[in-house]
Amino acid sequence: MEYMSQEGYDKLVAELQEMINVELPRVKDAIAEARDKGDLSENFEYHAAKREQGKLLSRISYKQKILENARVIDASVLGSDTVGLLRTVEMTNLGNNAKMTYTIVNPHEANLKEGKISIKSPIAEALLGRKIGETVEAHVPSGILKLRIDNITL
Repeated sequence: MEYMSQEGYDKLVAELQEMINVELPRVKDAIAEARDKGDLSENFEYHAAKREQGKLLSRISYKQKILENARVIDASVLGSDTVGLLRTVEMTNLGNNAKMTYTIVNPHEANLKEGKISIKSPIAEALLGRKIGETVEAHVPSGILKLRIDNITL
């Protein structure tokens, strides 16, 4: 089961519709056009289009499976006393006093540029279930981060 926000669910549905309604017909047209050029055994364009179709169908199937198992969480009913999914956490890196703010989301919604980290990331795993004021150690690839939780919001 995949828990996600309504925003993440809607984005995934839009991506799936784009693949089915735009990309798949484009690839099918490319296959038909390449097939019309004759001998398929030595037709690079045909084989490339078929390969692209296979990749696209695989991505469509993957997104459909995610959506089948998706459960949208209503963030308004979640409490903000502990760190968890769909909560925004303000913290301080005690190693260099840098302030950081991340929202903990489903892995399919993670986007570091938007300040969204996966619930399966080392930082999120270290923070889960913790409260404001607690200090945690996150084991990241570059070493160990000591983080103090300053605030938790929805």
